[in-house]
Amino acid sequence: MKKLSARRRHPLAAVVVLLLALAATGGLYAAFAPAGKAQADDTAQSLSINEGKKLYSVGCASCHGTGGQGSSDGPALTGVGAAAVDFQVGSGRMPAQQPGPQIEKKKVIYSQAEIDKLAAYVASLGAGPTMPTAQQYSMDGANIAKGGELFRTNCAQCHNFSGEGGALTHGKYAPSLEGVSQKHIYEAMQTGPQNMPNFPDTTMPQQNKQDIIAYIKTVNGDNSASAGGLKLGGLGPVSEGLFGWVFGLGALIAVAIWVAAHTAKAKKS
Repeated sequence: MKKLSARRRHPLAAVVVLLLALAATGGLYAAFAPAGKAQADDTAQSLSINEGKKLYSVGCASCHGTGGQGSSDGPALTGVGAAAVDFQVGSGRMPAQQPGPQIEKKKVIYSQAEIDKLAAYVASLGAGPTMPTAQQYSMDGANIAKGGELFRTNCAQCHNFSGEGGALTHGKYAPSLEGVSQKHIYEAMQTGPQNMPNFPDTTMPQQNKQDIIAYIKTVNGDNSASAGGLKLGGLGPVSEGLFGWVFGLGALIAVAIWVAAHTAKAKKS
């Protein structure tokens, strides 16, 4: 007992006890930490990136470069993020059939699993907008009226006030938003495809994006036409006003001529 007591009073006793405690803590953490799951996730992510690189080499590298650096036929993809890939490939715009002023929407040729792999590879080239979750583009609790205000302020100049689309310069156009999925609308606002400016969360918060999506889905929904009668294609107040002026005034002139002609005949008889 005297020897044990003497060892406890030794100047290095506290250091030894501390080292033993740290070693025990480290051993317990190594034994019970979920390292296997983390390693499995890293392995799955690496596998997805590698498979995405193979898909990229076949379908994208000829225009965007073997490492996403871009070329004369396609822009660089460094930093565009997974959201841009999901939108462009998921809407069929990419791979493009032929160059032109506007890359049009067409039939999707990749499965969603393949799109996810392509997105993982492109995202590995540089940080960019990630693919949104279902909660981010959900319309639950969205303010449709607020979404209408935001849409008319930021979007109607190109897509017109009801999202029917419109012409731009040099053969370009703003596509119709009818039938576009909530996810793709959100991604388009995040990434700014082609002629469209981008609206990151720092500029337009998630709630505002949800409000805009709810407005678009409301004015382009199945019951949208019955809300305000015939909308003449949703061409906007200028075009619809011109229609009303030409045909409405023309009808009044025709009626006036008919009345005058029959009045003259009545007087002669």
